[in-house]
Amino acid sequence: MAISHQEIKFVKSLSQKKFRDEYGVFVVEGEKLVSEALASDFEVERVYRREEVGETAMARMSALASPPPALAVVRKPGGLESAALPSRGLFLALDGIRDPGNLGTILRVADWFGLDAVYASPDTVDLFNPKVVQATMGAIFRVPFHYTEMSAFCTAVLRAGGSVYGTFLDGENLYTRELHTGSAAPSIIVIGNESCGISPATAACVSDRLFIPPYPAGSPGSESLNAAIATAITVAEFRRR
Repeated sequence: MAISHQEIKFVKSLSQKKFRDEYGVFVVEGEKLVSEALASDFEVERVYRREEVGETAMARMSALASPPPALAVVRKPGGLESAALPSRGLFLALDGIRDPGNLGTILRVADWFGLDAVYASPDTVDLFNPKVVQATMGAIFRVPFHYTEMSAFCTAVLRAGGSVYGTFLDGENLYTRELHTGSAAPSIIVIGNESCGISPATAACVSDRLFIPPYPAGSPGSESLNAAIATAITVAEFRRR
């Protein structure tokens, strides 16, 4: 397959958000992710294979340390910034998650536990950042994702009779607290920023403050849990109920 310098330059430019936004596409890399993209409802615009374009061209297009066997340019889905308020279900709300690896892992958690969707504040890292896409291991093609103004979204959930949960050091024990799992009304689990936690504006909308206790209780140890790990623990307990 002949590939021009301009085409290589275009694919490489998609590592930057401004070009992903301008052209409405993003890149997936690796045989597994390309296969996931092709099997999904996402529109795959072009697939490049290393044996067709050559090692050098693939290395120039790729954001990985080693050129992958396959790479695809995929069109971003619509509706990322507009979604109807759910009437029921279990959802994640990401309040300022900045680390691409964390966002990707959180999407994998949401996929594993069958969450209905993930909502994120506008200052959360871009879903189509190459490191996010890679870390999702394909979950990006299965989990509905929306950006929204977080405090307004949480307020709307409460007005609809739903519950908004968040983890805090002064919260109630996750394992003994009654939890609404979203069967009758929407239940939202808010995950805060890696450094600052849940923002004050969003915290004011949290109806149920939870705490993940260490073991043994009261023992000194790490100051806090990684955002993705805290997500997995919390969601697992909701699903166990």
